[in-house]
Formats: sequence, C-alpha cells, structure tokens
Amino acid sequence: MKQIVIHKVLIANRGEIAVRIIKTLKRMGIRSVSVYHTLDADAQHVRLADEALSLGGGELRDTYLNIEKIIQLAKKAGANAIHPGYGFLSENPLFADACVENKIIFIGPDAATMRLMGNKISARNHAVRCGLPVTQGISGTKEEILTKADSIAFPLLVKAAAGGGGKGMKIVYKLDELSEILENASREALNYFGDATVYVEKFIEEPRHIEIQVLGDNLGNVVHLFERECSIQRRYQKIIEESPSPTLTQEVREKMGEAAVNICRDIGYRSAGTIEFLVDKDLHFYFLEMNTRIQVEHPVTEMVTGFDLVEEQLMIAQGHPLRMQQSDIKQHGHAIESRIYAEDPLQNFMPSPGKITNYQWPVQDNIRVDQSIDGPTEIFSLFDPMISKLVAWGNDRESAIFSLEMALQQYIIQGIKTNIPYLRQLLKNPSFAHNQISTKFCDEHTAMLVEALQLPKSQSVYRQATGAFLLYQSNKNRLQSSQSVWSKIGYWRQNMVFDVLIDEKILSVEVIEDVPDSLVASIDGERITMRLHSLEMNKIVIETESAIYKAYISDNDEGLTLVTLAGESFTMNRKDQLNDSIDYSLADTAGDTGNLFSPMPGKIIKINVNEGDEVKRGTILLVVEAMKMENNIVASQPAIVEKINVKVGEMVNVKTQLIHLKGEVS
Repeated sequence: MKQIVIHKVLIANRGEIAVRIIKTLKRMGIRSVSVYHTLDADAQHVRLADEALSLGGGELRDTYLNIEKIIQLAKKAGANAIHPGYGFLSENPLFADACVENKIIFIGPDAATMRLMGNKISARNHAVRCGLPVTQGISGTKEEILTKADSIAFPLLVKAAAGGGGKGMKIVYKLDELSEILENASREALNYFGDATVYVEKFIEEPRHIEIQVLGDNLGNVVHLFERECSIQRRYQKIIEESPSPTLTQEVREKMGEAAVNICRDIGYRSAGTIEFLVDKDLHFYFLEMNTRIQVEHPVTEMVTGFDLVEEQLMIAQGHPLRMQQSDIKQHGHAIESRIYAEDPLQNFMPSPGKITNYQWPVQDNIRVDQSIDGPTEIFSLFDPMISKLVAWGNDRESAIFSLEMALQQYIIQGIKTNIPYLRQLLKNPSFAHNQISTKFCDEHTAMLVEALQLPKSQSVYRQATGAFLLYQSNKNRLQSSQSVWSKIGYWRQNMVFDVLIDEKILSVEVIEDVPDSLVASIDGERITMRLHSLEMNKIVIETESAIYKAYISDNDEGLTLVTLAGESFTMNRKDQLNDSIDYSLADTAGDTGNLFSPMPGKIIKINVNEGDEVKRGTILLVVEAMKMENNIVASQPAIVEKINVKVGEMVNVKTQLIHLKGEVS
C-alpha cells in the first residue's frame, strides 16, 4: 500500500472517544470534523473540532448509525478519512465498504477482516485453525445443538454469533433448560443484531477476562502491547480495567501475546484491535473473540506503554509501517481505569439522565480523565450512560488503586446519580485489593457494596454540610452581583432560627452571628464558628476551629441545594423558604399512589395493558427505554387501569404522568 497523507478526518462518533480522537488529531496537525445529533449541538466534541456538521435529530439509526448520511457529510467537509471510534459503526463492514467505495480512508481494518472476526462462530473456527485454545463448543441448528449438548459437561453458555455486550448470552445449568434458553437467546439476538444465530460453549466457572492489545500494519507486521485485566464487569459490561494483569505469570503473558499476534498475522490484520481471552483458575487461557476497533479501555495500555494508539491507527491508515518492534514495547508501572456512568446504584443501577448542575473533575499527577463533558450540561437518555473514564497510574497496583480512590473522591458530579460511590466501595473491597476476582465479582459483591452505601453518615458530616450550605448562601451574592457584596437581603438576619432538611433528616439551626466572611451558628445543638477561606462559583473552602474543608454546592431545577464534601453527597433546603421553581400542585399529585411517573427520561417502547384492565401487584404495565436499557414500570398493588396518558414511541420525562391506577381489586 502506497503512503497517503490524511489531511482531514471526520469522526463518526460522539462523547469522550470523539474528544479523545480530536486531541490526537490536533497534536498531529490534522484537521477534525465532528458530526452531531441535534441534542449534541453544544457538546464538547462539537466545540473542540475544527468543523462540525449536523446529523439532524431523531433516532440513532437516523443519525450516528446512518451510513449514507455520514459519508455525504464527509464528502461535504472534504474529509479524506473517517475514524469510527468504538461502538456505533466501528465494526460494521458495510460502513468500511462504503468508505472504500467513496474513496475515503477508513481508519480501521478492512471489511473482510471485520466479517471474519465479527462473527463469533467464524472467529472461533479461525482461532482453532491458528492453533489457539478454545473452550469446547457446538454450533448449528437448534436441533443439532440439542442432539450434541450432552457431549460437553454443564454448565453451558449460549451466545449470539453476532452479539456483544451480553445480549443473547445465557447460562444453562441443566439439559432440560437448554431448549427454551436457545429460543430466548435466539429471539434476543435477532432483536438486537438482526441475526438469530446462536451457539453453545463450555462455561468456565469464575473466569478472568483478559485481553491483548494488538497493532498491525499493511506490510504484515504485528505487535502486541501486552494485556489488560477486564474481569470486573456488571451485566457483561466492563467497569474496571487494569494493566498489567495482577493474575498472569510472565510465562502465560508471553504465550497469550504470541497467540494474539499469530492470529492477527494470519488474517492480515491492520490497525488497532484486541484479542480477548478467558483465563481459568489454573491460568489456562481460551480464545473468546476479537474486537476489530479501538477499545474503551485503551488508555490503560497507553499509560503503561507510552504509545498513543490513535496516533498509531492514523499512521497505519496512511500506509506507514509500524514504528516499533516487539522488543521496543515495555510495561512501566501499573494503570487502572474506572468507567463513570450516569446510573443510580441504590436503584439497581437505573439510568440517571438529566441536568448536571456542577461538574468538577480531578486534576492531579498520574491521573487522566477522558470525558464527554467539561462543565454543567444535560445527559440525554438517547445515548449510552458513560460520562467519562478516570485512569490512574502508579509504580505498582497498590499505589495506582490509591490514586484512583483519591481521584474518585475529588470527582464532583451533581444533579444526577452516578456510580462513583459504588466504584469507591469496590476499590476498598479486600477481595479486589488482594486480586481475588473473576467475572462474577460484581454478582457476588454488589449487594454488600450497595449496602455499604446506605450506612448512616456521621452527625458531624451532616453538620459540616449544613455549615457549608449556610456560609455559601450567606456569601454567594458576591459572585452574582456588582452591588455591595455585604448587603443582606430577605431571610438573612441576626438571631434567626429555622430547620434545614438534609437528605431525610431535619437539623435545627440558629444563626447567632452573620458578618462578612464568617458565620456563627448552632447546628443540631452544637455551636460552630465558620470563616470563609475562599469562595468560587459552586465551591467554598471553610475554616473552623478544628479543620479546613471544602464543599461543592449547586442548585437543581427543583430548587434543592446539592452539597458534596469529602466524597459524600447531600440534598438540602431550608424549611422556612418556599421555592418558586417547585410546582407544589404537581407535588401533591405525585403523592397520589395511583399516579405512575417515569423514574427517568426515556422513550415508551411497550404498553402491556389497556384502560379498564385489572392488574396484580408486580404486573409490568409498560416499558421505558433509557440509555440503551429497558426499564419496567410495574403496579405496586392490585388495581384497575383507569387512564393511559402515553403511547408507544413517545418521549417522556420524570414529570410525565404515565398511567393512573384506580383503587384496589379484591
């Protein structure tokens, strides 16, 4: 392949991966073009790119998944290359073909390689031909699988041939369960991937999920950049990744790297890719699948090897040979990544789209944040719930984990729920610290981790949060007005007594002295003197007689104040004040147990009942899709469906009354 100069790249993606690609393009002097859904018009990837073109609005299939529209926008912009990122069209061979047909460089492998390795059955068969170990498996029709199933010891794993993300994947423990599970998995695979083909393989108990990062050029050169341990997963989605793996011996590491290079060399792979393996308790490894794209977790590899994988992709796409040999690649120290999601761990990790009122990311040595946002914004239910990736580097695993814990404590996201508290508990878990992990870790430990999140906070922390709230409210006018900063208006006066509702607790407050830069108050019966150390919008640093502490503060659309300090979050307001932003009549209506509202913004994808139907407790009334997850809205008691206020396909928010139930049915 002759060398070609890429002068402008259209990024067929959004969020943090689009931002991350733009940064490398800028450093290389290559112009960037972002594309965006109407909802993303003010997004960071749009603002950072040299140019930005609209995909319009509507469903993903009409925007980020619309091949024809993206190709036309690339032509319009004069881009001679497209980077697909990950997800969306990144492993779609039709997209790669369309780029070639339109004389646009696709920054990734060729379509034939995608087709070969994108189907799990053909990839598995090719791995066998290349001498890679695989688990015992059976493919074919449902009848053929049932006939041969007893040749493999149970449990078995049913998988979608074209699948990913755990869709179409089911564990079978008994032969008499297999027929029904094959049907269910096949139906789910058809719905998600348009291909009902499934196959069966031996299920490895308590496996490790370890992947090898590879790079291949157009001249047949292939290298690996060592491994990433990705065993910490929820619902088959990785949430913690690290490199090097704390599990592998050097001998096994070298064998896995060699196996990954061999299969990539055999198929003529070019660009960045990943060979994924399962590793059992005895460190026997088995080929799982190949990802023919850059991975979400690629930063941990970059932090321990020093290579920019996106830059290497761009060089390979221009026809350059690999710029390193295997002997040039070393692992230095330890890197660990956590994925930050908009989800509520206390509500079974329900998606939590909405408005972020305060966003502050950690800035410290050896910390990297790949993020989709850079300030207060709205997280939309149409898109994936991942907000960012927080990556820490250390000389060893222990120091990397410690740095990540500290960074998570300093990561402030107010206005929506996130998995940050869950991640902090996970990193502190002794089993994780001692590397007693497998892909079942979250299944086994999540209940305990969530229970720890619900432990009562100390009274002193409640008083600190209340003090920060009071001092900030007393002085924030200096941030908002050019008038006298010390004018006290309205509720602030000497010897004032009122209650503060903080979470579900009520604290009694008496303001004893309120003067510039300080406040003396009795909070929950304890006299506290607070002095203002520094003040910024949404941030205050406070001095007391015993300590200096900082708090992050913002207000949401419901008029509630959100306070975060020392990694703990609180919601509060003063009981003596009414807030104009709260619709009290709606609040009264919401208290009617017959009114059912959506727990998050989303789209109605199914309504299971009709007006007049009698329903039992637990009946699924309708299904709301948000952030690629289906959420069931169920009846809390026997009742009659009096009125249905929504229809299939309608977008709803948390204030939308979905259904009204009437009375109880005997």
